Amino acid sequence: MWLRIRQIAGVAEKLQPVEDDLKEILGIEVCYRDPGVGYFGLENALFPIGDQLLEVVAPIQENTAGGRYIERRGGDSGYMVITQCDDHPPRRAHVDELGIRIVLDNQSSEFINLQLHPRDTGGTFFEIDQQLGEGALNENGPWHPAGPDWQRAKQLGRVKGIAAAEIQCDDPASVSQRWAEIAQLPLDTSDGISQICFENAVVRFVACTDGRPEGLGGIDIETTNKTAILDAAAARGKISGEDQVYLCGMRMNLV
Repeated sequence: MWLRIRQIAGVAEKLQPVEDDLKEILGIEVCYRDPGVGYFGLENALFPIGDQLLEVVAPIQENTAGGRYIERRGGDSGYMVITQCDDHPPRRAHVDELGIRIVLDNQSSEFINLQLHPRDTGGTFFEIDQQLGEGALNENGPWHPAGPDWQRAKQLGRVKGIAAAEIQCDDPASVSQRWAEIAQLPLDTSDGISQICFENAVVRFVACTDGRPEGLGGIDIETTNKTAILDAAAARGKISGEDQVYLCGMRMNLV
């Protein structure tokens, strides 16, 4: 029974500027825009990063959950860690046993979606989903939120995967223990940082040190051309540290 990080979501005040930055700096392309997010007063764009997806959502009307989250975190932000599992019913039963409230719970012939309430998980939104059907368990297989042919937009000239998500919180020890309990994975504190190793990536838990409240503060991106990324980021004023760019309110560490 495995659990892999398949998608990271960010939320932005305006979609187009962030989309432009991602294209120009990371060299990635939009694979899908989901009309279904309009129900929540949002628009979105999804970008393949290797076999994983980066999504950006933005409010298009007043008083949306995404808009309130932007206000709470003081601007564009990381939003969700979205995982893929191979056997959903035991995962759902475990979540119920832990008494965690559910934000979204949908199932179709193609996809099972389970979004957990961040007040019960701590950190940020944690989602556990399962793709169904032919090739569903393949790392580069179908992924319903990304549209019917997301692979066509994959660009590997600068990036090839998401290696980690970094969640900042007031109590990293407590929040990391909660996530490990939900994910049914061991918590590693061997190097002084609380982290959970999923099948294909790591989730780290760190203290809030940037003046912003709890949330998804950053991700690590596996690169194929770090120099090109840094040059493009410098031209757009998006370098935030050594081998780090700042996009959609997230620190993106280039590894």
